[in-house]
Amino acid sequence: MRERLRLAVPNKGRLVEPTLRLLHDAGLIFEEHDRSLVARVSNYALDILFVRTNDVIEFVGDGVADLGVTGIDLLAETAAELPTVRALGYGRCRLAAAVPTDSAVRTIDDLAGLRVATAHPNTARRFFAERQIEVEVIPISGAVEVAPRLGLAEAVVDLVSTGSTLVMNGLRQVGDVLASEAILVANPAAQVDRADDLAAIDTMLSSVIAARGQRYVMMNAPGVKLAELTGILPGLNSPSVIPLAHGGMIAIHAVVEADAVWGLLPRLKAAGASGILVLPIEKIVA
Repeated sequence: MRERLRLAVPNKGRLVEPTLRLLHDAGLIFEEHDRSLVARVSNYALDILFVRTNDVIEFVGDGVADLGVTGIDLLAETAAELPTVRALGYGRCRLAAAVPTDSAVRTIDDLAGLRVATAHPNTARRFFAERQIEVEVIPISGAVEVAPRLGLAEAVVDLVSTGSTLVMNGLRQVGDVLASEAILVANPAAQVDRADDLAAIDTMLSSVIAARGQRYVMMNAPGVKLAELTGILPGLNSPSVIPLAHGGMIAIHAVVEADAVWGLLPRLKAAGASGILVLPIEKIVA
């Protein structure tokens, strides 16, 4: 058994930058180079393999890598039976069915009998077969959105995030085929033989992911306002309450959802809080 773990990540594409940011935020120290296949982590027994996006699943499945970062859409297309360790919270997109804006098609069911072009033929075939919608799936690589204009198909199943590319090419969505985001997958054998090592990596990454959606809020307040203020704060657990030097005053510390902060601040202030501080959190280990 290898002493050092191996993590396969894409070397190009939309997942590269957020994946590297996650690994660095987790405290892993390494240098990545455009032409380097392997980056050696200096402060942990881990090697990062930079491979083609479509090869990540193969590397993990064959045991060349113990873990890998890929997308739900890519895993679904290969139908590889790799356990998903964790959703990583970035790279969110959808496989959507779309037709030209002047098409009579209004729903996915209306695609019956038509040709559908896609770079995800296996996923598309399973989707339509499960719904007993008979379509002809036309495999195509790259520039899927131009297929109707070229007469290759009457509809497409394409990967979209905002949908602006479809609109620019005169297409409108009629339904979703698959929701996708970046995920951490594991080699099945490594998940058994190196369970503790893989759990340690998962803890590193999950602590950063959990922290990104939270903020640490600190405030001073009269002690008599404690019940009212703690009723406002929807923290992970009960807020920490610390007596202050000035008689009758307390400090309240709590962790709250980042999206809720701006709605909470006016309410906290109105309830008697002062000197409110809102701080980012690096890591949260549940």
